Amino acid sequence: MTPAESTLVQRTGLVIVVPEAEPRFGAMRRRFDPQAELGVPPHFTILFPFMPPQLVDAAVCRRLKWLFRRFSPFLCVLDRVGRFPATAYLAPVHPAPFVELTNAVAREFPEYPPYGGVHSSIHPHLTIADGDAKAADVAELELRADLERHGPISSQCACVKLLENSSGMWREMHEFALVGHQG
Repeated sequence: MTPAESTLVQRTGLVIVVPEAEPRFGAMRRRFDPQAELGVPPHFTILFPFMPPQLVDAAVCRRLKWLFRRFSPFLCVLDRVGRFPATAYLAPVHPAPFVELTNAVAREFPEYPPYGGVHSSIHPHLTIADGDAKAADVAELELRADLERHGPISSQCACVKLLENSSGMWREMHEFALVGHQG
């Protein structure tokens, strides 16, 4: 999500929250990522933008529940720093589970392609700085120093959260467990 997108009214997004990143990188996110001040926790985006919140009814929630329950929880290790032009982020050692989840949701809800169809590939990442190349340069240096000093962050990814913004602030709307059942 970009800062401009994060303030749009009537939006939802599917994310995996990484609470372990908050103690180490929360202050940095609040300095460099406008979304942090809008209630967005440290996360990996699974699908954004998703449908307007008023369209998320019991049938949509059932579809998401059945979709996500096919996936098993997995361990995410963040040990690298990556960059887009105006973004600094932490990258997972194994991005495949995030890509698989994104592709599965996009197949189930083809009217909501990843990144609104703007980007052709999926690059799982946990944004620390966004929107300003100079700030991202500073954040990149700080992230590299932190990882060198303290090592990687690990998180058990066991659910996908549906966040919504219909008021200017993001909040959790639903949570869907990853349980590894095929039926």
